[in-house]
Amino acid sequence: MKNSFLRLNDALYRSCIWIAGLSILTMTLIIPWGIFARYVLGTGSSWPEPVAILLMVVFAFIGAAASYRAGAHMAVAMVTDRLPPAQRKAAALLVQLLMLLVCVFMTWYGYKLCATTWKQFLATLPSVRVGLTYAPIPIGGAVTLMFVLEKLILGDQSHRQVMRFDVVEEHEGAA
Repeated sequence: MKNSFLRLNDALYRSCIWIAGLSILTMTLIIPWGIFARYVLGTGSSWPEPVAILLMVVFAFIGAAASYRAGAHMAVAMVTDRLPPAQRKAAALLVQLLMLLVCVFMTWYGYKLCATTWKQFLATLPSVRVGLTYAPIPIGGAVTLMFVLEKLILGDQSHRQVMRFDVVEEHEGAA
């Protein structure tokens, strides 16, 4: 059961990395196209800016989930680093429980937001539903929730090979 859960989370992590990476890559292609179309061709397209914003939302919420699992998120540890070990452990547990609440909130209310706005369409992209633009919120919340549960049940997994790019780089340099 433990190995299946870890493999599932490894696959979720890889998916998050790919989705976030493709979002950023697509944004870096769309924005220059919008600038080129406006200033060189003289025909500004209306779609590059809203699509880039939607991709940034995908990047932020899905990338944040991957960042959380890898332990690469921002943390202010100035106070907790000065605590005795028992209190440090209690503070870490409190942080994970608060993260659990935030993820449940994001998932539940993000879903409700998507459902409420599903029948509306974007003015700048008439074929895209407003509810779809909010979908990264509950999806990112649910994926992060999986990673929080993993950390609560199995401990920190940021050492797993799927998240260790420095190990791959060391082996590539030796070749």
